[in-house]
Parts: sequence; structure tokens; C-alpha cells
Amino acid sequence: MKVVDVERIVVDIPFTERQQQITAREVYNWAVMELCKVTSDTGHVGWGETVLHYTWGRVSDDAVERVLGASPAETMHDDGLGSGLQMALFDLVGKILEVPVHELLGRKVRDWTPISWWSIDAAPEDWAAEAQDAVAAGYTSFKNKPRPWWDIIAQVDAISKVVPAHFKLDLDANATWQNAASAIPIIKKLEAYGNIAMFESPIPQNDLLGNRQIRQAISRPVAMHFGSPPFITCIREEVCDGFVIGGGKSQVMKEGTLAAEAQMPFWLQLVGNGLMTTWAAHLGAVLTHGTWPTISCVNMFTEQLLKRPIDVIGGYQKVPDGPGLGVEIDEEAVERVRVPLELIKPFADEGKPYDRPKPRLLNTIVYPGGSCVHMASTSQGYGYFSAGHGPAQVEGVRLEVTPDDGSKEWTDLFERAGKHPVRARWEG
Repeated sequence: MKVVDVERIVVDIPFTERQQQITAREVYNWAVMELCKVTSDTGHVGWGETVLHYTWGRVSDDAVERVLGASPAETMHDDGLGSGLQMALFDLVGKILEVPVHELLGRKVRDWTPISWWSIDAAPEDWAAEAQDAVAAGYTSFKNKPRPWWDIIAQVDAISKVVPAHFKLDLDANATWQNAASAIPIIKKLEAYGNIAMFESPIPQNDLLGNRQIRQAISRPVAMHFGSPPFITCIREEVCDGFVIGGGKSQVMKEGTLAAEAQMPFWLQLVGNGLMTTWAAHLGAVLTHGTWPTISCVNMFTEQLLKRPIDVIGGYQKVPDGPGLGVEIDEEAVERVRVPLELIKPFADEGKPYDRPKPRLLNTIVYPGGSCVHMASTSQGYGYFSAGHGPAQVEGVRLEVTPDDGSKEWTDLFERAGKHPVRARWEG
């Protein structure tokens, strides 16, 4: 068996209405994906996907050249191929051999894998609405992003009022709670809510002493991205209770196996749509300690590009047992969201992947009392707050977003804020 064709299809999949509003500030382009359709000389077809502006590895022209004419079984373990191509090769080989992908990965240890709803930071009422949607869709957990520009107590309180007691929240501060001295009081307040399950990266992961202090002071687990600090250091210094694991197949299997040796649970973070979510289920089926809910972000999209959408029952998705990934691509849906070549070409001519236009939004953190901080992008806030330029959390803080109104005043402030956040008084 040999690969005879690789087709790469760029698609732009609509977000749900609320996610479109929420994501506009920062992850607006996660909707842009590249599908890989790989055909063998046996007539079988495998599919994979890459979120072009997020996933761990894009597919390159060189990677395509490496697999053309080669056996897919010889190349599929190479993480250097990129996400969509590697996934498609596993799907292809599974179909040729008439076995599910999980049999190509190892011994299945579970038939159902846990999965979580996801959202970036948002106003309390939006998080509450997302949580209600999650419950209605069969989810029992929700991973979300506390940020210094929202009142995390108000956010969690809003969610807790609309979800059942068993519904859990995993809070990922992305190190913006600065240090143990500022993070512990925040966490102590949050621990009053029974829905809180765990905390991810509350402070910089390389702060070994601070993370150890946090872990000793709180009653909930702490998760860290695998590899920083080094795995052995994490175990020796006892700085976390488990891991976030992502990347290519070989990396995921290696890190998942090491975590198992240390008796440490983890969740898989493999962001994408229907294909990626299914791929994650196959990996989770063979990794013994992948017991925390997978993050795929599939809930963000209006359609999964599958003929049969993924069902979530009681917070779990069924691991397919059909050949390959065990799902069927809806090629009519793919055509509906395919990006025309004429839109892709200008980006390709510059050696760049296709991208959505970046929204021009002025983001203003408004504090009780009327002081504020203007930012051209909330992504600026990570470094700003991690460095201690502002408080990690303030009750009553909120984010105001102002679109470009075409005025010189707006443009001048936006350009100044793009160079460095601007302190001012709120006049909105």
C-alpha cells in the first residue's frame, strides 16, 4: 500500500453566535482549518484536520512530499508531518487493515472517554449561558479562562446558579495570578464553590516554590502543561497533581506513558473540530491515566463536518470501533465551508496560511472607582499582569470592548495601546 494523493482543503467553520462574539477578541481565527484527504493505491481515503492558527504542527509541502509514494504505515508515527496529515495516515491505515485507530495505538482500556466544554474568558452572563448549553448537550465539565479583567468570583457564582451540583469547572489562569501570595487568596475564595474541580497554571509554571506553596495550601488539584518544568522536576518537587498533554501522536503517547508511571492523571488538549475530537478519543482510549476531561473545543462550532455528529452522554464520548477513525466526513458540509482558492492565494504567495481579518477592537479593563487600562488586544494582558503591572484579581472589574468607529481619537488610542497598555479614567 502506498499514498498516491494528498489533498489539502482550507475551510472556515462558523462559530456559534455567542462564541463568535466571545472569540472575536483573541481566538477569532481558530475557525480556519486545513483538512487533509489522503488516498492510497488501494482506493482507501483517510482524513485529518489542523487548526491552522493554533494546532501544534501545520502540514508542510515537504511533509506531503515525504509521504507520497511511501507506505502510510511507515510514516504515520512521524510527528514532523503535522497534525492533519498524521491523523489522516492513521485513519487511512486503519481503514486498509479494517481496524479502529485505537488498535494501532495500543490496548484499549476504556470504551468512553471524558470530554469538557470550553470557552475563553467572557462576562459572567455569557459563561453562565455557555454552561447551560453544556449541560443541555450532555457535558458535565467546563474548562474556562479566568483573567484579571473579569471578576472571577462573579463569573463562577453566575455559573453555579444555573448548573447542577455535579457539573464541574476547571479554571486555567494561564499564570496571570502572578505568585503564590496573590493566587492563594483567590483560590481560597473559589474553593467555597463546590463546582470547582481543579486549577491549571495559576502562576508561572517555573516558579517551583510558589507552585508547591499553592498545592500545599489548597484542596483542589493543580494541573500543569507537561514539560515545563521538566517532568522529573515536577515529580521530585511535587508542584502539581497532573498534566495537560498535547501534540503529535508520538509525543502524546510518550508523555501519557510517563504520567502513568508516576501515577499522575492528565487531560488531552487537542483543539479542533469533529475529526480532532474523534482522534483524541482514540488516544484517550489507550492511555490509562487520561482520566481528566479532554479539551477539543468542538463546542465552539456550528457544525462538525461529520455525517453523524459526536454524541456526549454524561460527560463522555463513545470511542468508535469502526475502521480508521470510525467516523464519516460530510463532504457536502466541507464544500459549504471551503475557502475559495482566490482568497487563499494572496496568503500563499507570501508563504502564509489563510487567515481571517483580525478585528480592530479596543479592550478596556474598567475597575471599580473608574480607573481603567486600555489594550489593543487582550493577549497583551498575559505579560502585563504576569509581570505584576496590575492586580491579579479585583472584585467588580469588567472588560469593555469598543470596535473601531473610524475616528482619529479611537485610532490614536488604539495605536498607543498597541505599544503598551494605557492607564486612564473610564469615560464610557
